[in-house]
Amino acid sequence: MSEVKVAILGASGYTGAELVRLLALHPSFKITVMTGDRKAGQPMAGVFPHLGGLALPDLVAIDQVNFAAVDAVFCCLPHGTTQEVIAGLPEHVKIVDLSADFRLFDVATYAQWYGHEHLAPELQKQAVYGLTEINRAQVAKARLVANPGCYPTSVQLPLVPLLQADLIGAEDIVIDAKSGVSGAGRSAKEANLFTEVTEGIHAYGIASHRHAPEIEQGLSEAAGKNLLVTFTPHLIPMSRGMLSTIYVKLTGAKSAADLRAALSARYEKEPFVRVLPEGVVPATRHVRGSNFCLINVFDDRIKGRVIITSVIDNLVKGASGQALQNMNLMFGLPETVALSQQPLFP
Repeated sequence: MSEVKVAILGASGYTGAELVRLLALHPSFKITVMTGDRKAGQPMAGVFPHLGGLALPDLVAIDQVNFAAVDAVFCCLPHGTTQEVIAGLPEHVKIVDLSADFRLFDVATYAQWYGHEHLAPELQKQAVYGLTEINRAQVAKARLVANPGCYPTSVQLPLVPLLQADLIGAEDIVIDAKSGVSGAGRSAKEANLFTEVTEGIHAYGIASHRHAPEIEQGLSEAAGKNLLVTFTPHLIPMSRGMLSTIYVKLTGAKSAADLRAALSARYEKEPFVRVLPEGVVPATRHVRGSNFCLINVFDDRIKGRVIITSVIDNLVKGASGQALQNMNLMFGLPETVALSQQPLFP
């Protein structure tokens, strides 16, 4: 195919930099524009030295971009800033938005959880939720894809097929999830300082994290009815990685082995989702730097309950890798292009 001219909005953040790293290996996508308002005028080598050997344009302010000259946009801007930007893009531009601005189908729910009215409600109707393995056909035809959040990706990949098959109950789902600090973004925040984070772990957003309605939206759709989950995220003193430990009740299955078999069958041909053999415990180091999600299922000591573990790299499958996976599909390319590298292990 002919060269696809790509713009990365917010390239000076962690997800933007991860996209640059991945796109450097892409044979068809060429980065022609990178924005970073606070870093405008600087070369990428001055912001992220590990990317300095690549032929990249300098960072510019977003109001300097001629969007008529690009084919695809990865939007890595902060939540709440994306809707108006995307609404102003030319119709020919295909977009993957990595913020939360188009993830929630209902604009009233968005306003409730994000504290302001949705600024592009008509565009929201066009957005496709980009959990690739679940919504592949819709993603391939979309102009605008709302890339899922990291926690929702790690939770929905194991749970959606099980709810669709009625193998687990929709009630009393408990999600204990843990993320590396990069999930909070690159902006200076006191809570993310080294001294605040190192040598400890803490819960945050208890019963109020903004990923809860996104998780519930996807699981409700899979279950065919509205459901609520108990979801508690935790911050771990590591730069990247995510582990979700999920506690569910069995319904149409008898044991963890039944769930493992169902997930193995569902994801057998998927390039990036792997169900591990019995007894093998997924770890974040197993997926570091990769677009993989590793899953396993274990019997609980409480009869009728099982424990599901799921790991991803929050910056790759939880953000930039899944975004590239989706954009590949939107341009009719194999979704594995520039994503087939193995994890950075050990």
